[in-house]
Amino acid sequence: MHDHMKHGAPHGHGGGHAKKEAELRLVAWETTRSCNLSCVHCRAAAENGPYPGELDTEAAFKLLDQIAELGKPIIILTGGEPLMREDIFEIAAYGHKLGMRMTMAPNGTMMTEENTKKMVDSGIMRISLSLDGATKEFHDGFRGVDGAYDGVMRAVDLAKAAGLEFQINTTITKDNLAQIPDILAKAEEIGAVAHHIFLLVPTGRGKYIADSEINAKEYEETLNWFYDQRDKTPLQLKATCAPHYYRILRQRAKEDGKKVTFETHGLDAVTRGCLGGIGFCFISHTGTVQPCGFLHTDCGDVTKDSFADIWRDSKTFKELRDYDLLEGKCGPCEYKRVCGGCRARAFEATGSYLTEEPLCSHKPHSMG
Repeated sequence: MHDHMKHGAPHGHGGGHAKKEAELRLVAWETTRSCNLSCVHCRAAAENGPYPGELDTEAAFKLLDQIAELGKPIIILTGGEPLMREDIFEIAAYGHKLGMRMTMAPNGTMMTEENTKKMVDSGIMRISLSLDGATKEFHDGFRGVDGAYDGVMRAVDLAKAAGLEFQINTTITKDNLAQIPDILAKAEEIGAVAHHIFLLVPTGRGKYIADSEINAKEYEETLNWFYDQRDKTPLQLKATCAPHYYRILRQRAKEDGKKVTFETHGLDAVTRGCLGGIGFCFISHTGTVQPCGFLHTDCGDVTKDSFADIWRDSKTFKELRDYDLLEGKCGPCEYKRVCGGCRARAFEATGSYLTEEPLCSHKPHSMG
């Protein structure tokens, strides 16, 4: 799970002293870049480290203390493979003690009965597991890793036996688009509590499969299909790196005469499409703060400055919070406050994170 899905643990409600729009809800922390797998679409292009400059245990505790100054967000311990850190359970327990909601994004292959019990004991509330195909052949082929599917299914059994909640995360490309209904059915069948879909942001190794991105029309159709599943499945459904979903939610709800309601607590609260720098951020293995794992702009360094100060004062974060700065068709769009477009895709396409989202077919009303 060192890849697109990494911010795929659930969003939640954090308290905070920052203004309402910058209420920190979710932090994805790349606790290590080391990994035992080499998946073809990995954001981190992770390898079997060790990597220099990773935050040690003391620095990790200090970082959690600073995050706690802003409230009690959900923390996703990600990687690389977080289980490759020997102190990962100490870190989880420390965050749990501070009142944060701790989640983890392992790839499943390193889970054992013993360390799954340690997850529960250290306060991990949920893990996310990646499933990008409904069958062994497809998932292993998608990831370029033999045995990946079996690893996920073994992890599912271990999580269930330990009473640990798990969600399924799926990275969508042209190659597996047709499989999404089968993957959702599989997630239901194996007892997941949620299914989160991610639209590939082509960075890291993902750049090499950028031609497998789905186009704007297919994207729109997929998100409308996802909307239609809301009343048909017991699972919590969330679309990540797919901010247009929040436009579609409102358009469809209006058509259906429904009121759009969002939970604002727990592990699945969502407020808008792109949360990068607004309610979410990513912290790299060396302590660099970014709006998300795919938007490679350095917003500060937690080894030099306080995380709380970076969150409140970073120029990039302040710009992302000012929706009036959005350019192209995102600027006049009537849905920019609920969608915002994927700032990482804009950046990868143009070199600016304020330009229009390249994968959107919506035409703002004010543009005719």
